[in-house]
Amino acid sequence: MRAISTLTSHTAVEDTQPRIARESTPEGVCAVLWGRWTAADLAAPAHWAAVQASMRAHRATTVWDVRQVLRMDHAGAQLLWNGWGHQWPQQVLALPAQHAMLERVARLTEVAPAPQATSFWTLFLRLGAWVHAVAGQWLDAVRLLGQLLLDIGRLLRKPAKGPWRDISGHLYRIGATALPITALVGFLIGVVLAYLMSQQLRQFGADAFIVNILGISLIRELGPVLAAILIAGRSGSAITAQIGVMRVTEELDAMRVMGIAQGYRLVMPRALAMALAMPLLSVWTTVAALLGGMLASDLAMGLTPAYFLSALPKAVQLSNLWLAMGKSVVFGLMIALIGCHYGLRVLPNTQSLGQGTTASVVTSITMVILVDALFAVVFKDIGI
Repeated sequence: MRAISTLTSHTAVEDTQPRIARESTPEGVCAVLWGRWTAADLAAPAHWAAVQASMRAHRATTVWDVRQVLRMDHAGAQLLWNGWGHQWPQQVLALPAQHAMLERVARLTEVAPAPQATSFWTLFLRLGAWVHAVAGQWLDAVRLLGQLLLDIGRLLRKPAKGPWRDISGHLYRIGATALPITALVGFLIGVVLAYLMSQQLRQFGADAFIVNILGISLIRELGPVLAAILIAGRSGSAITAQIGVMRVTEELDAMRVMGIAQGYRLVMPRALAMALAMPLLSVWTTVAALLGGMLASDLAMGLTPAYFLSALPKAVQLSNLWLAMGKSVVFGLMIALIGCHYGLRVLPNTQSLGQGTTASVVTSITMVILVDALFAVVFKDIGI
């Protein structure tokens, strides 16, 4: 009985497996389809490879018999149509329902365009298109910066008519609402750095120098850069998304029709708010990081907070703090202009909005690191 049961089960599996048999008929050699041609049955790796091999082997067959198929869905019909090369064979023997399904698949299938051959001329054209796109990006960025300078001059001439309410609103959203996250990240970075440095300095008996290393690294470099990266990911993306949504909802077109200057009402308030908020956020993040480093130094090395605070002014000159705040102003202006630049280039569709937001964040963070390296090289030569 067990043998009969095993044989019955094996036969059932063989009957449902999609396959193609070659048979001789009065009309000639015929490719007969068997089993179930459904997505579930074709999804099995062994079935899929066998069916693909059979389709290639019977590509030249002119007579096909589909009537023995137990079940066929659109996936099976699509596979069959693709195997025929998107052309009807000379003769197809099928039931009315199967024939209707094959006709529907044939009618709705779109042939993919043939891949273009890669040649030197094609590569040259691609390079030209890339250079043209990059040049367009830089031209728009220069135009946006020039318009910002003109708008600031207009604000200085008539300060009473300036968009102060917009500036204060952006200052609150960019600066005040970012205080918790920047403080938390800065505090944790300070703790991590202090623990790592304490392990290395203890080997040489130079525990006291942790104040010098933490102070100069956090105040001059890590504090401003960390705050800028956080703001670029948080507020830079928000700026691009806000202006991009205005493009999708045609608010920018309405502003142009009403004669409202987009640079004066959209770009300048965000740039000024970011330039004012970034130095304050940089100092705030640096203070949080120093607190974390001071706490970790006390726990790991026994350096009291009183000693840390007394040694810090001697280890770090005040010029480093002014340099950090100056860098932060440049970071803020750059993040705001990049966010506005990509927001104004968004096309009226959601896909372009997502691509513009992603490009804004990546470009902002990259430019922050590049400008920080430029500051380090320039001010090292000056002696600061």
